Amino acid sequence: MRLVWHDRCVFPANSPETGRDPWADEPSSPAGAAPRTGPAAEIDQGRSRGPRRLRRGGAARRPDDEADPDDEDEAEPQVEVRRKISLAIGGFAALLGLGLVVAAQTSSPGHRLPFTLVVTIVQVMFLLAWTMVTRPPALAVVLGVGAATAVAADVVAVRSAEARLAPLLYIAVGGVLAALLGQLVRRVDRVRVTDSLRTTATTVFGVVGIATLIVLSRIPAGTQAIAVCLTAAGVALVVARLADAAAAWPRLAPQVPRGAAGVVGGAMVGTLISALLGGYLVTPFTPTRAAIIGLVAAVVAVLADLAVSYAEAGRMMAGEMPSVWAARHMQGPLGGFAMAAPAAYLMCRLVL
Repeated sequence: MRLVWHDRCVFPANSPETGRDPWADEPSSPAGAAPRTGPAAEIDQGRSRGPRRLRRGGAARRPDDEADPDDEDEAEPQVEVRRKISLAIGGFAALLGLGLVVAAQTSSPGHRLPFTLVVTIVQVMFLLAWTMVTRPPALAVVLGVGAATAVAADVVAVRSAEARLAPLLYIAVGGVLAALLGQLVRRVDRVRVTDSLRTTATTVFGVVGIATLIVLSRIPAGTQAIAVCLTAAGVALVVARLADAAAAWPRLAPQVPRGAAGVVGGAMVGTLISALLGGYLVTPFTPTRAAIIGLVAAVVAVLADLAVSYAEAGRMMAGEMPSVWAARHMQGPLGGFAMAAPAAYLMCRLVL
């Protein structure tokens, strides 16, 4: 008969049949034995480590676990959009496009000097803005080569027997090679030549690209093509900047104060304006043809302007000191028109 503990009818822990505790069936680990492994050991360790905290979303996490990467990653602050600067850039783009379009209407056989002077002024502005912002090695060499390339391109564009783009391409390639050679001469600039190749090529090809407008004014319907394409490009740049000043949404990147609505809307409005102009121009222009060439010019202009904004954000993130204020904000519209000019020439040859 089993013994009962006092009067509560509780059986004792020790069984008279076995004479030992029921949990003593498992042999204890001797000193120096290998630690237990497997799921049972993990459960024992989890019991000894105390309560667990909850991760975001309800998942359990122990206090000594590694930190959740989602907790460490914080949203990067967006760069503030400076509305007055966006409006100023849009106004500069409007004045630049209007000046080029009006000057192109004065170009005629034997009377191309006024338009050439306007193109030369724009080339000088592009050259100064681009070199002051990017600061390529051997800056004086790049400036000299760029100025010589611009003058040579203008002379060839005016005096060549046939209005073709190939001579300007040869001049641009020669200018890039001359600038690189000047940078290789100096040992202090030699190590930076590879990094500055894109900047040097963009500077030289940009001034030559603006000279494409002179060649375009010499072909049939070229003056009207300049009016359509540069108007579309100018309107696209202005609308894009005005949209950014109103609301830069949706943001293309936190570090870039530009919005996708402005880029897309600018290209669309520029295309619409070019189609309207095509309805008032004479043959071979039609609204459809004018819309096609205007669309290409507008898209190229706004993308070039956007690329300048991305490059500026990259320099700021790298910790480079900002360059001259006016040059930084003139670079976008100047680059847009420099890229839109050869696009207008190609589309005029293909469509018209």
